[in-house]
Amino acid sequence: ARLSRVERELHESGFACVAGVDEVGRGALAGPLTVGAVILPPGARIEGLDDSKRLTPAKREVLDVMIREVATTYAVAHVAACDIDAIGITSATRQAVRLAIQALDPGPDHVLVDGLGIGGLDLPETAVVGGDGLCAAIAAASIIAKVTRDALMRNAEDEHPGYGFAINKGYGTSEHVHAITVHGLCPIHRRSFSPCGGTMSLF
Repeated sequence: ARLSRVERELHESGFACVAGVDEVGRGALAGPLTVGAVILPPGARIEGLDDSKRLTPAKREVLDVMIREVATTYAVAHVAACDIDAIGITSATRQAVRLAIQALDPGPDHVLVDGLGIGGLDLPETAVVGGDGLCAAIAAASIIAKVTRDALMRNAEDEHPGYGFAINKGYGTSEHVHAITVHGLCPIHRRSFSPCGGTMSLF
């Protein structure tokens, strides 16, 4: 109930399909930016649902399965590192959000976005700062995005060994930054980001 007040108010206002949207990987040095989008049925209860960052990897895996079973619909979209380099992280975030929302069936009539909002969605949008800890649908979106991206980065460890992607998931840990100085960049590094040779800050 703690996580459902915003959705409940929107449902009572006449919105039938309220989508929660969240991104993961925005600040990583390697790998894609990933966005999850989830529509939960009114009154849905998923035990243990919370902001993905407050959950253990094992708990996220369990909840990922539960969310996919309970959700009216869900989708995950990615924007690759090379595309982030080409259009910038802000545009990449908007693109991934649009792709995830467009993949929902049925489509939403209102979108809840974590943070400061996206804009330009051609749908009613509510930005909720800290939304992944306040809105059930955003929390659900954060979990499926995180679980999906983490799996991709574990696979990337096999394709590009030596960077510790299975552990750091592409984020700029000291070990990862040291590996870049030793091995150079691999195809999934974001070349526009510092310290990958670019000047773009992480945030």
